[in-house]
Amino acid sequence: AHLAIEQSPEFRTRTSIAHVIAKKHGILWQNIYSGIFRDLDEALIPSGVIKEGGRLPLRRGPRALQLEGVPFYELTESGLLVASSIEELGDDRVNILEKYLGSLPAKDTTETSIIAGLLLLIKKAPGFAFKIVNEYIYAYSSGLIDNIAPLDIEKLRGVISKQASIEKELIEAFVRMENSQREIVERFFCEIG
Repeated sequence: AHLAIEQSPEFRTRTSIAHVIAKKHGILWQNIYSGIFRDLDEALIPSGVIKEGGRLPLRRGPRALQLEGVPFYELTESGLLVASSIEELGDDRVNILEKYLGSLPAKDTTETSIIAGLLLLIKKAPGFAFKIVNEYIYAYSSGLIDNIAPLDIEKLRGVISKQASIEKELIEAFVRMENSQREIVERFFCEIG
């Protein structure tokens, strides 16, 4: 979450990440630094969610770090997609997902339609759009698909087709209803939602 919104490399080092998380949870940064280090090196970097973005020079500290610099991190393409599913990012996740989808090259008209549809849904029905993305990420974390980036339309279709058919049925039925029936359905959703 921090790497998704922080722009400055100085605040994307392990120490800076530890400071931000510690402050958020009211604990000492030294108590979580080793966990941050381990999470980056053993989980997030090997899984392709985060990569080293470069190194910042040091003026003080151990000689080796002065020569090599301190690494700072950034999200990969997969990391951007995963970050868009983190609810604590609030409105930033909309921008992250729009930026990610806007950067995807569409191979054909089907992919163009799906990407355009997702971009429109982000604006008009963000909960539904993020549900689609979350299902895709869940399928990856469950081992149902081998990678999530770049977003593969065929994999996405395979992951959400059953669920999307339910929503499609609802939309088609709603469009065919008379006004009085629509009002009943709208009240139903207002009451249960």
